[in-house]
Amino acid sequence: MTSDFQHQTLAQHVSFSTGAGPRDLAAAVTRAGATRAFLIVSGSSAEWADAATARLPIAYRFGEILAHVPADLADRARIAAAKVDADLLIAVGGGSAIGLAKAVTLTNGLPIVAVPTTYAGSEVTPVWGLTDNGVKRTGTDSCVLPVEVVYDTELTARLPARLSVESALNGLAHCIDGLWAPGANPVNTALGTDAIRMLADGLRAIDGDKVQPAARRDLLLGAYLAGSAFASAGSGMHHKVCHVLGGAFGLPHAALHAAVLPYILAFNAPSAPAAAERVARSLGTADALEGMANLYDRTSSHRALRDLGLSREDIAIVADRVLAAIPASNPRPVDIATVRHLLTAAWWGAPWREVSGSDFSQWNPAPLVRHATPHNHS
Repeated sequence: MTSDFQHQTLAQHVSFSTGAGPRDLAAAVTRAGATRAFLIVSGSSAEWADAATARLPIAYRFGEILAHVPADLADRARIAAAKVDADLLIAVGGGSAIGLAKAVTLTNGLPIVAVPTTYAGSEVTPVWGLTDNGVKRTGTDSCVLPVEVVYDTELTARLPARLSVESALNGLAHCIDGLWAPGANPVNTALGTDAIRMLADGLRAIDGDKVQPAARRDLLLGAYLAGSAFASAGSGMHHKVCHVLGGAFGLPHAALHAAVLPYILAFNAPSAPAAAERVARSLGTADALEGMANLYDRTSSHRALRDLGLSREDIAIVADRVLAAIPASNPRPVDIATVRHLLTAAWWGAPWREVSGSDFSQWNPAPLVRHATPHNHS
């Protein structure tokens, strides 16, 4: 990252509160001048959404939400929005609900009001994604950036602790990947560095199955900053790997990012010492991997890709596709052997530090713990 850079500040109105979500949502709809809003809502958020929109001009309620936004689902939502002549999209839910709203507006240009209920960060980026026949396509278009975001920390109280952890680690991936992504610059680096600290503080405050209000506030604000950093930095190696795996095999989004992140950090850190130092400092340790290991140990977040349903044979199926997706600007050179080794390490759940050595081509991973072989997708 040099002192010469380009940065685009995105235009968006953000409301952040504890408990004022319904009021802020109503104000956002009023500002949009909407008379026929199309509501996209995930099942876990339905009760809140129904109460919050009871007096709003909702023309249609769409509740079918799937991860990685299948193209046929996007088509159904677009048709439904056109039938009611919608003039606004309201998305209440996690990254999948907001992603679906983006897929709809990608073709009809409707403005989006996003009400996030997880720490995915999609609500503050102009990035869209669609999956068709096992291939996830992503792109950037300013039209899909929600014009309004309504954050209410009370909404995240509905998240189970496990999902809270994995969703926050997904947010952490935005920060870390953004440190070496193609658009990395001092602005998004500053945002991402602070977000790492806030997300880590929130994660450390999670006590078993309990996520206290103060922790949820740190996590939600950290997720906002992380998404904002990612919005201008773009997708680095981590996100490209996860987009290919998630689209090809339908792996759970947040859990996938949480499982892959330490391996990408371990691989890139030796070739990106300034980025690694920022990660370490934000985590309060002298070493980035040590800080990450402490965080994962504290939250019991160690999971292997095979625990998520990936088969070892699946690695060979997508290795070439993963390699083609990784940006040329990645701080460490990547070849097909590297991709296979990294994915195999993440599949086994091998020790992270084993992927950071200089003689990586000769590395053969050993699992930390052996598990039962999961279902084979191939």
